[in-house]
Amino acid sequence: MLNGYLKLGDGPHKVLALNGWFGHSGDWGSVGQALDLDAFTYVFFDYRGYGRSRSIDGDYTFEETALDVLRLADHLGWDRFSLIGHSMGGAAMQRVLLAAPMRIDRMVAITAVPASSSRLDPERMALFEDAVTDVHKRAFIIDFSTGRRLPKPWVAHMAQQSWAESIPEAFAGYLKEWATNDFSRLVRGNTTPLKVIVGEFDPTLTVEVMQSTWQSWYPNAVLETISNSGHYPMNEAPLALAASVQTFLRQS
Repeated sequence: MLNGYLKLGDGPHKVLALNGWFGHSGDWGSVGQALDLDAFTYVFFDYRGYGRSRSIDGDYTFEETALDVLRLADHLGWDRFSLIGHSMGGAAMQRVLLAAPMRIDRMVAITAVPASSSRLDPERMALFEDAVTDVHKRAFIIDFSTGRRLPKPWVAHMAQQSWAESIPEAFAGYLKEWATNDFSRLVRGNTTPLKVIVGEFDPTLTVEVMQSTWQSWYPNAVLETISNSGHYPMNEAPLALAASVQTFLRQS
């Protein structure tokens, strides 16, 4: 069974996007309105247990996700394509890269978890584990990750949407993947062109963290900070994000 997805555009440059822990294929903010759909074809992918793939069960690992992504790419007739990964999607897209390195053109890591995992301390890990079954904890995490500066109704909406668009088993399974699995040794020295995007107000995935992880492991990596944004630039600064991503992708 193929994973569910949302397709936009019919351009020659193929791009597959992997969302974060709280996201799904239909929730990339307003960024879709700023995409060049003549130059690019974008596919927004749903992990097993999420969005259009909520009914597909599995092991909920990123190795499994990589195989699902490649199966979908084959179905679409894509020999080569670029990858976008937001938050936990950054870890997931690197598993796709490792599974099929010759098929990946470029990668964009948007406030993305590095291959070393998020390295949560026990207190924060407990908070994230509680969020599996507590929508209010989800709202707390979203509020914190955006610098506690955004309207509360939006924060509540994001939390409720994640609650509706993922099943607890998948939400818990992927947490273990991005929070605890360190596979950085497998990506060190990888020459795939990479753009790392940091949100100005993201309190955790900062410039310093990205420089010591992504930029230290990928020799062809560049880094950009999106102003007036925390962990969700697709919602907080969609036009700036779309411009940044597409400028980089056009360089191929």
